[in-house]
Amino acid sequence: MHVRCPARVSEEVYRQVLELLSDLSPVVQALPPTTALVELKGALRYHGPDTHRLGEILRVRTLSRLGVDVRVGIGPSITVAATASAQVAPPGGVLTVTPDRVTDWLAPLPVEALHGIGPRQAAALHDYGIHTVGLLAAVSPETTQRLLGGKAGRLAADRARGLDPRPVVPRTLPASATVRLRFDRHVLDGAAVRAALLDLVVKLARLLRRRGQAPRALSLTLQFAGGSSWEKTRRLPEASAHDEDLRSMAYRLIDSAGLQRGRITGLVLKGDDLVDADQVAQQISLDHTREARLVAEAAVDRVRDKYGQDVIGPAAVIRRAS
Repeated sequence: MHVRCPARVSEEVYRQVLELLSDLSPVVQALPPTTALVELKGALRYHGPDTHRLGEILRVRTLSRLGVDVRVGIGPSITVAATASAQVAPPGGVLTVTPDRVTDWLAPLPVEALHGIGPRQAAALHDYGIHTVGLLAAVSPETTQRLLGGKAGRLAADRARGLDPRPVVPRTLPASATVRLRFDRHVLDGAAVRAALLDLVVKLARLLRRRGQAPRALSLTLQFAGGSSWEKTRRLPEASAHDEDLRSMAYRLIDSAGLQRGRITGLVLKGDDLVDADQVAQQISLDHTREARLVAEAAVDRVRDKYGQDVIGPAAVIRRAS
């Protein structure tokens, strides 16, 4: 079961919806800020085999107890359930796709309606005359990989055929991710502050990737001698846990502080409005430099896994540590 709350639902109401979901099944995966997954297999032994009825029960409970309607998609896999919930018109409803109907139900949908297909991927498929999920399923996986890239192409080809082996992983609403640094003495040097901020960016991005999360917004707090502080938050163009994206936004934040001769004693960098990394569409890119950096980033992560966090990093961070 894939559940979508209204787009502007508050975090408190979202938490209450998660509690109602846990009454239906012990296996609930929060996908903030507004969606969630529920594994129904075990719940059917208690509630009965009618999955559509469980979706209707959930709607009645959210409406009567919280005053919130939800859109519910039910299917044999995460992709099918999430695609189904997106097809339910607001404010709410339940759409159930049984295993024997998956292929026929998916086939006439536009490719952009398939869960996990982003706008750039859809545009690339349209350029080659692939406008529906059925047409995407009919194309060989090798061709799809050439159009969308290796991993993205394999996933798109499988999901167009209704194949998605991912399990629902129990996960509560995640907290924000925070990294901080306190200087040994007051710092006036802007270059030193910037290097320290870069160090925090690398640590935050690494933390988020290991947790399988990505922030939609970034917050920076500057702490000054005397106890005063400055804080600012900006939303990212799209959720990301990549070093390059977080670094760019972190530098924009510190530039907006307009520092002159402030005596800085500490920095706090926080990723806000976290989403599950699986919810971030993998967009294709013609920027070969960026693609190379992402490949290098993955390689650096593997090196850190084996030898430790501080064994490799940006030159400015290494010089600062030494």
